[in-house]
Amino acid sequence: MHALDILGDPVRRRILELLAEGERSAGEIGDEVQREFGISQPAVSQHLRVLRESGFATVRPEGARRLYAIAPEPLENAAAWFDPFRRFWQPHLDALGTELARGRRTRRLAAEREADAAIEDPHTEESDTTEPQEE
Repeated sequence: MHALDILGDPVRRRILELLAEGERSAGEIGDEVQREFGISQPAVSQHLRVLRESGFATVRPEGARRLYAIAPEPLENAAAWFDPFRRFWQPHLDALGTELARGRRTRRLAAEREADAAIEDPHTEESDTTEPQEE
């Protein structure tokens, strides 16, 4: 089975996302995936089997539990397959990164200006606890 066939399924992608955070038991994976996708435990087991047999996940027994972990090599192969296509989206991602950095810088400079202004004239801000005056 081709890597994109494996990655094309949203349930398997979600399982891989969970495994990217670290090793998890089959029960933990099942609970999360069943809750998010509304599928049965046997369906989750089938997805885990596909990931294991395709080499995307490894499993090791620990007592009565089966612990799953991500296997990086198939993901690296899939990433390599995408390399010729990166030129289509990389400039957009780079531009997005630039805009995000620009926004963070603008917010940081505004906060610094506010802090400097408060230091220069600490009486400019009125207290929120001021009682309204009755007439």
